Amino acid sequence: MLLIPAIDLKDGRCVRLRQGDLDDATIFSEDPTAVARQWLEQGARRLHLVDLNGAVAGKPKNEALIKAIVAAMGEDIPVQIGGGIRDLDTIERYLNFGISYVIIGTAAVKDPGFLHDACGAFPGNIIVGLDARDGKVATDGWSKLTKHDVTDLAKKFEDYGCESIIYTDIGRDGMLSGVNIEATVRLAQHVRIPVIASGGVTDLKDIEALCAVEDEGIEGAILGRSIYEGTLDFAQAQQLADDLAP
Repeated sequence: MLLIPAIDLKDGRCVRLRQGDLDDATIFSEDPTAVARQWLEQGARRLHLVDLNGAVAGKPKNEALIKAIVAAMGEDIPVQIGGGIRDLDTIERYLNFGISYVIIGTAAVKDPGFLHDACGAFPGNIIVGLDARDGKVATDGWSKLTKHDVTDLAKKFEDYGCESIIYTDIGRDGMLSGVNIEATVRLAQHVRIPVIASGGVTDLKDIEALCAVEDEGIEGAILGRSIYEGTLDFAQAQQLADDLAP
């Protein structure tokens, strides 16, 4: 089980949101690059970055900072980035300066043709982010709930050739309320590509629960507020995940 520390970027800082609300942000660091190094030192094998300003603007807004973080990681761990990615030029630019995976969320739902083109142009580098509440996909920073069923969209995007799916239960994200194991497993069982769980991971019990269903196709989990507020020790969590590996 791959545990992936998240660094959410807003106005050049590392923050965490509650349920995606930009007005409910907790600042955890003024130096996101130092935070990235911290997770690297604790044994992270991948890093998850989100350009929150970019997600709102529909184009990258923390690009220089993202570039600095990638440079600080060097060849040590892959970095994935989401937030405001709406065109192929942005994807190409990110990949050229060392990003390993580009996450397409809202744009995948609103413009499936763009996702299809991205998967074709950059095979192996595109991850789809599906955020859902009660099985229905949300877009635009979770402010709009669509009628799209998350499973149906996942199967469609799998056929496009995306590398994996990040599934976020938006009712739990940033709330330290536990992972929605049932919904995550249900999605993973309907697709052949890996699913990465996101939202609600709180403590070692959540890691144990995720590891118990890893063979259903759940590749990893994104960790946010829990590792910043101390309800979960990252190094200890990754060690537990390794020990429980099937």
